[in-house]
Amino acid sequence: MPELPEVETVKNEIAPHVLGRTIKGVTLLWEGIVKETPVKEFLDRVTGRVVTAIHRHGKYLLFNLDSGDSLVVHLKMTGSLFAGASEPPQYTRAIIQLENGQNIYFRDPRKFGVLKVVQDSNVIESKLGPEPLEKEFTVRIFAERLKGRKAPIKALLLDQKFLAGVGNMYADEALFASRIHPERISGSLTADEVKRLHKAIREVLKAAIIKKGASIVTYYRPDGSKGTAQTEFNVAHGQVEKCHVCGTPIKRIVVRGRGTYFCPKCQPAAGGKL
Repeated sequence: MPELPEVETVKNEIAPHVLGRTIKGVTLLWEGIVKETPVKEFLDRVTGRVVTAIHRHGKYLLFNLDSGDSLVVHLKMTGSLFAGASEPPQYTRAIIQLENGQNIYFRDPRKFGVLKVVQDSNVIESKLGPEPLEKEFTVRIFAERLKGRKAPIKALLLDQKFLAGVGNMYADEALFASRIHPERISGSLTADEVKRLHKAIREVLKAAIIKKGASIVTYYRPDGSKGTAQTEFNVAHGQVEKCHVCGTPIKRIVVRGRGTYFCPKCQPAAGGKL
């Protein structure tokens, strides 16, 4: 599933293709991709509008339109946006046609992706937790949000209301980097552990953005190439069999329904484990 680094990469690389461009039309090859608004209303509100800005919040892409509306794209589990392709890639569900003749293709093999139009982007942003790479996300804020939490730390990191943009693979990587067991009760983390995890989350995400995201199965960049962040994973998705620090075999467990990888030696099940 595309997480913050993948969506940030898409934002950065799709922006030159759409900024200042008029949406000539949208062809829906699967109308189910449009959510919350009737299809005709959706098409009426985006057609003929100029894209004035594009930004990311959590795992959402928001295209600001000159009408004041925002076109919202959520890639979900298997979505990708392509620009520059001469023909629609396999599994294309929607085609955004620009006035200069270029098309933006929304490819989504499993049909979980979302297109919608909103009058106020705050309806999206208000439902999400803080952005982990923003300067406002301080160690103090992180500690306050963890206080009293009973959920396993891995599960809490995946809660988009708690923290926006972090998903399964980067949660595993951040917990490994901070040497914290994924089943630790969130509110049991010490001040030093909170500081380590805060730093690890930010560093892991920044490194993945530099590598243009991780292409494990279905994620592609807008030009059709793959990201390479997965080549530097320490534990996530079982990309390596043994810990590069201590040589212990990487272990897989399930935390609140999500496959989780960690090093049993570097991330010991200390006090506070469920």
